[in-house]
Amino acid sequence: MENPPYSEETKAGVVGWTDVERDTGDVEVIHDKKLERRLLFKFDIYLLPALAVMYLFNSIDKSNLGNAKTDGLTEDLHFKSNQYNILLSIFYVPLVLSGPPMNMLTKRFGAKIVLPIAMIIFGGMAMISAATVNFGGIVTTRWFLGMAESGFYPGVIFYLTTFYKRDELAGRLSIFYAASEIAGAFTGLIAFGVFQIKSHLKGWQYLFLIEGSLTVFGGIIALIILPRSAATAYFLNEEEKALAYQRIAANSSTVVDSKFSFRQAMRVFKEDHLWPIYMAIGFCVGVPLFSVSNFLPQIVAQFGYSTVKTNLYTVAPNIVGALFVVAVAFSSDYLGDRSAHLAGTLCVTAIGFVILACVDTVNHIGVGYFACFLLCAGGFITSPLLSTWYNNNTPEENQRAILTPVLVATANAMGLVAANIFTEKSAPRYRMASIICACFGFAGAALTLALGFWMNRDNRKRNREQGTKLKAGDVPTSEMPAGHADPRWRWMGADWGA
Repeated sequence: MENPPYSEETKAGVVGWTDVERDTGDVEVIHDKKLERRLLFKFDIYLLPALAVMYLFNSIDKSNLGNAKTDGLTEDLHFKSNQYNILLSIFYVPLVLSGPPMNMLTKRFGAKIVLPIAMIIFGGMAMISAATVNFGGIVTTRWFLGMAESGFYPGVIFYLTTFYKRDELAGRLSIFYAASEIAGAFTGLIAFGVFQIKSHLKGWQYLFLIEGSLTVFGGIIALIILPRSAATAYFLNEEEKALAYQRIAANSSTVVDSKFSFRQAMRVFKEDHLWPIYMAIGFCVGVPLFSVSNFLPQIVAQFGYSTVKTNLYTVAPNIVGALFVVAVAFSSDYLGDRSAHLAGTLCVTAIGFVILACVDTVNHIGVGYFACFLLCAGGFITSPLLSTWYNNNTPEENQRAILTPVLVATANAMGLVAANIFTEKSAPRYRMASIICACFGFAGAALTLALGFWMNRDNRKRNREQGTKLKAGDVPTSEMPAGHADPRWRWMGADWGA
């Protein structure tokens, strides 16, 4: 079942909406600001907490291997040589391959159905992992866990673009994404407590059982409370539903709640000439991102702490990282910039890895621990900023539905790189891994700034040719069905005085 469309009565039902033609020929939409604030408040209250909790459990189940390893997972399951790195790598294969078809299902059947069911499945796989007794068993559960999780992040991004305007998306996505940082802290706290339990079960088994069961329970709740779309949201009245439609038509989609079309979706790879650049930036974002999310406990362990303290000391960097995710994203929305913010955060993470590579952290623990704060402060915000950027500049909903999972999947593929540069042979310093991560970070910053300068230059060129001073959002996206080919189109994310 596809998302129910907005009725014609809903589309026309907002009191006080007026289209005003200006001399430049663009359309300015005037509406009740008080009504819009009330609508945004409802979206923020009913959507963001639920999605944040869902992603919290997603991130916990995905990243708890690092904590489990510190409690002897590899010894208990009789791993040999590099089998732990193989286990990490296996997870990313279905994560990459299953992402696009999973997001097609999300577009076709709705996020309300697909996301909670996926959540229940990957929570179940996490629980089953506690019963594994060898390498083959846990590889199997991680494979299916990766399949279930593959469409979750891109599915949520697409879901949010049907509720929020382009200049509201980064901040809201950051609240959702900050859950991944909180997950690192939450997992560290759970591991700190669980690993002190004395029982016939191992600490890492309790970890999988507790976190997996919470995920399954969260999936059941999400299935009940998530709205299918703004058109059918149980918490909106007809006037608010009409305003929701007008907002997305004005500054997000060319056609709101468009009917699913695979052919139309695939046209994005022909019509959008920037997707290879976004993909290249995603490669550069993915390596440091997955290195931090998967190996922060191992990085902290090089300072010589016990297993319990190692997990406890991962909490503070993750909390600080979560605060930076939200602060940087709302700054990005306020200033209408994606390029400079993304480049800056990539550099922060790269500097953290440079410190870890160059400083003797065993004798300078304070400096090394400070570097961990840099890794989290810059590393996690890069993914939501990049995802927001290319979604902002893809106004056709079917094309967003395929482009987002493809680009997220290719960025996720860099988890394979991260999983194989933090090897047992390079422990505990992981110097070469830190150097590689720093190089990817600086390269990504350079590409990001180059793309931003190009967008800014193209916006200026269009304004000169048309004798106007238009910015992204000045012309409703619903009036530009040709998207980038429309002369009134303006790129969003690098509006440096264009």
